Amino acid sequence: MGEILFLTHRVPWPPDRGDKIRAHHILRKLMEYRSVHLACFADDVMEEAAASDIKQALASMQIVRRRKPNWWAGIQALTSGRPVSLTAFESAEIRNYVRDTISTRTIDCIFVFSGQMAQFIPAEFLGKVIMDFADVDSAKFESFATEGSGPMSWINRREGKLLRSFEKKIGKRADHSLFVSEAEAQLFRQRSDLDGQKVRAVGNGIDLNFYDPAKVAAMELPFEGPLIVFTGQMDYRPNVEAVTSFAKEVMPKILAQHPDAQFAIVGRAPTPDVSRLDGLNSTMVMGSVDDIRCWLKAADIVVAPLRMARGIQNKVLEAMAMGKPVVASAPAAQGIAAINGEHFYVADDVQHEAMLVCELLSNIEKRKALGDKASALIRSDYSWTTQLSDIASLCGIDGEKLLEAAE
Repeated sequence: MGEILFLTHRVPWPPDRGDKIRAHHILRKLMEYRSVHLACFADDVMEEAAASDIKQALASMQIVRRRKPNWWAGIQALTSGRPVSLTAFESAEIRNYVRDTISTRTIDCIFVFSGQMAQFIPAEFLGKVIMDFADVDSAKFESFATEGSGPMSWINRREGKLLRSFEKKIGKRADHSLFVSEAEAQLFRQRSDLDGQKVRAVGNGIDLNFYDPAKVAAMELPFEGPLIVFTGQMDYRPNVEAVTSFAKEVMPKILAQHPDAQFAIVGRAPTPDVSRLDGLNSTMVMGSVDDIRCWLKAADIVVAPLRMARGIQNKVLEAMAMGKPVVASAPAAQGIAAINGEHFYVADDVQHEAMLVCELLSNIEKRKALGDKASALIRSDYSWTTQLSDIASLCGIDGEKLLEAAE
């Protein structure tokens, strides 16, 4: 029985942000069947040293600290004609580990999570290659380019063009290319001319045991009004733009009808632009918190007002799993098999967001009904077991017993 080499751009534990959550659960699923070797990057000392039971169960592991400054990665990209996304993650240590692992172990499948890591697939490798792009990153940079101006618009346009070419090349190299939603998969099929057998949608799931409101302690709030919550990594541009728009454009409309409402922005690494929102239009910037579930449980409404989004938003799935009514923008709702008006509300624009939030704040029965149906949907269709039911067979693990049973 062969072994698997798993490449990912971040340490896949703890599963506390979107990309790490997906990588974490796919890695765990593959480890049920095969011995797995892991190569990944760490952003800092804490991430490099983070504890996980996965570490002891891996066949081998190589974690490399990312120390390259963005400006140097940019210079390397310009001089080499490569995307910044690749030069920022270039690593001789990873390349050597991949080469040595393939030459000394019976690796018959390389599973690559995130496009940055595809550069480490050896040209001479003859085994199966599974490429999990998650989202079409090139399309994201193309969107950034059209929305901006000046030097950054040129940089994003260049990145989008080079990444698009790279993604198409890797898609042809891989046995299967995976995406978090059918919309992303279809977009890639159109851009790569690959068919549905090579390009698949494998959705994100939810840890239903963790996101169980019955297991979360109630949090005492320092105010009595209704609470509107946004969760996310707060140095990620789409999240920054979302909360800025909501605090400045939507909250005044909500406060006109519900003057005691509060808007909490919950998530690590708030940028200066986000921090400056604290106190504006009843907005609270909480930063990193010990347990984000406490804020979700305390919320009367969870909002996901992303103006640009790709794939599936874990923040929406998590809120729905916690039984909360969600008001999402159309981009944030994309890829989730839920019915607008039954499982969540989808807003067309800023005015519509304010109207829907106010409607829910005025009707506790409607909030409860929406949250209950949301929770039922997630628990029925969005467990990781359900979402990853085909991942083993895509990797060539057909009809094999679980690793423990086989041993």
